[in-house]
Amino acid sequence: MPLKPRASLLYSIFNPPTNTTLRTRLAARSAGPRLTTRPITNMARSTLTTAFVAGDHTAPAANIKNTPAHRHSHSDYDTANTIEERKYLKTYGLMPPGIDTFEKQEERCLAQLNARKTPIDQYQYLSVLRNTNVNLFYRLLAHNVKELTPLIYTPTVGEACQRWSELYIQPEGLYLSFEDRGHLHQIIQNWPHDVEITVVTDGSRILGLGDLGINGMGIPVGKLSLYTACAGIHPLKTLPLCLDLGTSNEEFRNDPLYLGSRRDKVTPKEEEEFLDEMMAALTERWPGIVIQYEDFKNPFPALDRYQSTYTMFNDDIQGTGAVILGGFISAVKQSGIAAKEQRAVFLGAGSAGVGVAKQLTEFFMKEGLTEEEARKRFWLVDSQGLVTLDRPGKLADHKVYFARDDNNGKQIKSLEDVVDYVKPTILMGLSTIGGAFTPSILQKMAAMHERPVIFPLSNPSSKSECTFEDAVKHTKGRCLFASGSPFPTLQWNGEDLVPGQGNNMYVFPGIGLGAILSKAVNVTQNMIYASGEALADSLTSEEREKNWMYPDVRRIRDVSVVVTRGVIRQAQKDGVDRELALRNIGDAELEEYIRERMYDPFTEHEKVLREIRDITGSNGHAHTTSGANGVAHHSKRLRTNTDGSSVPAEVEGKER
Repeated sequence: MPLKPRASLLYSIFNPPTNTTLRTRLAARSAGPRLTTRPITNMARSTLTTAFVAGDHTAPAANIKNTPAHRHSHSDYDTANTIEERKYLKTYGLMPPGIDTFEKQEERCLAQLNARKTPIDQYQYLSVLRNTNVNLFYRLLAHNVKELTPLIYTPTVGEACQRWSELYIQPEGLYLSFEDRGHLHQIIQNWPHDVEITVVTDGSRILGLGDLGINGMGIPVGKLSLYTACAGIHPLKTLPLCLDLGTSNEEFRNDPLYLGSRRDKVTPKEEEEFLDEMMAALTERWPGIVIQYEDFKNPFPALDRYQSTYTMFNDDIQGTGAVILGGFISAVKQSGIAAKEQRAVFLGAGSAGVGVAKQLTEFFMKEGLTEEEARKRFWLVDSQGLVTLDRPGKLADHKVYFARDDNNGKQIKSLEDVVDYVKPTILMGLSTIGGAFTPSILQKMAAMHERPVIFPLSNPSSKSECTFEDAVKHTKGRCLFASGSPFPTLQWNGEDLVPGQGNNMYVFPGIGLGAILSKAVNVTQNMIYASGEALADSLTSEEREKNWMYPDVRRIRDVSVVVTRGVIRQAQKDGVDRELALRNIGDAELEEYIRERMYDPFTEHEKVLREIRDITGSNGHAHTTSGANGVAHHSKRLRTNTDGSSVPAEVEGKER
């Protein structure tokens, strides 16, 4: 009989823990209520029909082919695969015969990468690599995370998004269009994989670049690459999702190459109804899915509407707040100024600025201040100046909480005047106004405090309120610095100074993985706060001695384990976890469990070898032969069937 199709193990994502005792205990203890989601609407139910008409086009209920449109067999074509694996995967002869070591693969990839002179060209090369050899891409990223992260995400992803339609080569992710409302459930069925986490954007506020429409797909793609690289969520378990709800960007609507719909942005009410259907459809297909919202122009309504019903969070508001919280805790400790004496001026009072300020308010409260005292530690500045309750015009709802009422009718217009008025210990920027922290402002911060805290957090780097060099130069090397975008190491008085980067990648992967592993019903605000505290705790003693605000990014997997553990423990305290077995193991064992559940691109091929041995009944004692390039590898004697497929000779004649 012909060999049965290879088992799903090759594409299984998170294998059970290798620790048999732990696996048995977890299986025995796992119990909990099934996740309940918002009932699917009548509109969403209509998607169960076999076909639908949306606008003036007809779409099928599912892909008309028997196989998915998105096939991820690219991981099979890995030049590191042994002869045994190639024959089993039916890729023998479909790639060069040489068997690479990772070191040779890395050398080749880096040579090709360095031959491309611009960051956007390098971004495109890495995108092709991710889509043609996913395991090699993540092996390369794991070995070079500090160097490659700026190429696959900020700042390079900003240009990639601006030019997404122009540079489009191959499909990535899932697009849901406003014209398809009422039938989103059907379209989601086209996605061929089981999904644990999705990042969704409507493209309306991409970084500091404005409304980019469907060109914003680069953000979910980049964010989910970091979920895999940092927290080990398998790439096949991730779903980049972009909503085509029109765009207010007239340039794109008139661009013949733009790939989105050419209508103006839908109304807030229309978007709300669309999101209701989308959330119901996603959780109908994948009941335990974690949903991260990203780069919505007005993120607060969706967060308020869904956070108590679905397992979701907003990284712009909550993730940004958590990562800054982690650096802020470190900065406060190193500044020598007590929490109750800290005064923070924020340039930028949008969703990110207010979200960060609310996170830090919780920190001050944990340090013993009342909520009112904590709130009074912040002065927010927007395009009109200091945010006050009595200034002319209507104040946006989200700004009211931090609006000052102690200004005695005085309206302060400029940031420098606010600095003179407040004499802040902390200066934070989330304004996307490049160079807003002028030399004069930085010099005043240094004159007022021995260790001023300077956090220019806007992305990309062109929008940063100041550079690392400017901050160091104008504070005479005394500032405690962290930025949103990367800056190079700087020599100052014979010493190498390393800038801290408050990148959300320190926390959002751990938030997502913690929600997945704990099977959290919701992502609570306490879980977000716990991620920031865990980040601060993840610094090594050596990093603290160097006055670093954030850990070495090259330890990002270790950091994510600590953050994930903190999120899981907080989910347990809040009673929103459904993986109850994890409550009964200690922190060390929990960290072991987290690591075992992480995707490891260096060991993925071992799953294929195990599968071969499981199917062939091998006892695992495969003999070692030499491949075409002399590299030792395990192999079995295989024969070829008349249909061209390969079968181990040892199982010939056995019933399978």
